[in-house]
Order: sequence, then structure tokens, then C-alpha cells
Amino acid sequence: MTVAEYLEAIKERLITEPVVVSFEILRERRTLMDGHLRVRLQLIDSSQLEFSEYVHHSPSEQIEVITYSYHWAKADYTLIRRWDNTPHYPDLPNFPHHIHDGATSIVLPGRPMSIFNVLDEIASQITVV
Repeated sequence: MTVAEYLEAIKERLITEPVVVSFEILRERRTLMDGHLRVRLQLIDSSQLEFSEYVHHSPSEQIEVITYSYHWAKADYTLIRRWDNTPHYPDLPNFPHHIHDGATSIVLPGRPMSIFNVLDEIASQITVV
């Protein structure tokens, strides 16, 4: 898969995902070897997700998500959850991947994520009417 194909796959998922009402691409940049996408989504329950992914085309012909942030918030901007890999919690297992839980204000260990994983998780928590 190329960087262009990966970014197009993200856009296709945003168009077809039932919990996504609308989205706005805030920034998109790509070359043959890397790409960056920043998008703001409105979700069916009035919450919103803003995300940023920087990806790289690896020597093994795979797309690797290098840096990411997925910020899911209620309509009043209260944090629900944020997944990111900013390296500021070195003592957590699976560093640098971590999750900010808005309900408890606790930072939890995470795992490598992509927008596809995040949308799956959000969709499992939002009821589509």
C-alpha cells in the first residue's frame, strides 16, 4: 500500500462510517515516502473527534503510523478519551503509547493505534439509531 492509498482509505472510512456525521480535513500532506493528515469529525452523538496521523512508507512496503493523536470529546469539549504516542510518560508499559481517560483523568498504558482502531472503538461505544 502506498501513502496515497492509505490516506484515501482513511477518507473512505470516514465517508462510510455510520457514527461519522461530517468531517473536515484541516491538513493533508503526502510524498511518496510519508504523509500527514489532520481531520475534525462530528459524530452521531454530538461528540467530536480530532485526529492527526503522520505515516511513513517502510522498507517492507508497509505503512507505519509514526506519530498520532486522537482526541475524542463531548459536544461541550470535555475530554472523553485521547490516544497518543507523545513520549511524555516513560514509566508506563508500552511507552510511548498511552490513553488519557477523561472520566478519571488517569493516564493509562496504550498500544499502537491508527484511526481505523480508534473508529472501531468509538463505534462500539456509540449507539447508532
